[in-house]
Amino acid sequence: MYTPKYFEINDQEELLAFVKAFPFATLVSNGEDGLNAEHIPMLVHVDDENRVCLQAHIAKANKLWQNLANQADVLVIFQGENAYISPNWYPSKKVDGRAVPTWNYRAVHIQGTINFIHDIKWKLALLEKLTNIHEKEQPVPWSISDAPQEYIDRLQAAVVGIEITVTDIQGKYKLSQNQTTENKNGVRDGLAEAKQPLAELIKP
Repeated sequence: MYTPKYFEINDQEELLAFVKAFPFATLVSNGEDGLNAEHIPMLVHVDDENRVCLQAHIAKANKLWQNLANQADVLVIFQGENAYISPNWYPSKKVDGRAVPTWNYRAVHIQGTINFIHDIKWKLALLEKLTNIHEKEQPVPWSISDAPQEYIDRLQAAVVGIEITVTDIQGKYKLSQNQTTENKNGVRDGLAEAKQPLAELIKP
């Protein structure tokens, strides 16, 4: 990912917090069938040895686990807020006209090695963790125990677990950091008027 110094984020804690806030990822691989992209929610897991992993699951009918070997290199992309930036929002444009449209966004790229997991206990533990995280804001959170056991047994047999050991993590927050304070304020006001959540992240 091309990342000018203006937009580079290196703090791992901040990047992992971003991943937790935007867990729906694009998993990119290059296996026997060539390039492939899957769109799946990911869970951040840090083990006792401080090893960072991403965990997820796919349908067993998905051929990814057959076309891609264990320990294969993969890229996982997490995207946050993004918005079009009009040059009309820059006060400097009124002075010299030197402004063009651009796009602001936040993204994190994670590289790692993938392993496919078929262990029943591992898969059930993952499904429980994912459910608990995403149900916690519900008025009455759903849990796996709400469904009949035979139904859960049948469903977990139909999925394959994924664990990606993280080898590199890169963050890019393109938030007009390369602009003057006046232009940043103009971008923030323009985004606010357009009701874009990115507005709150633009720092003058």
